[in-house]
Amino acid sequence: MSAFNELIASKELVLIDFFAEWCGPCKMLAPVLKELASQIPTDRVKIIKIDVDKNQELTSKMGIRGVPTLVLYKHGQPIWRQSGVVSLGELKRLITNHLHS
Repeated sequence: MSAFNELIASKELVLIDFFAEWCGPCKMLAPVLKELASQIPTDRVKIIKIDVDKNQELTSKMGIRGVPTLVLYKHGQPIWRQSGVVSLGELKRLITNHLHS
């Protein structure tokens, strides 16, 4: 858990994608996150994918019950969370708003 805490504190904003290899909606979200990564300031924002099947203890502690679940952290604190597929536009707005607040 300490490695996770270091990870979420590593940038101003960290977007975590809790996913599973077998998850159809997760596969739909993957290209959205890849496109998002190409459009955001990587010096201030980091996107991390965490496989729930390979990280069951962390997933349980985080209360992740469905995939995909996205959690946005600002300075190590969770500020937004949503399950399901989220559009590129919504994610860009979310990140932009929190970079400027």
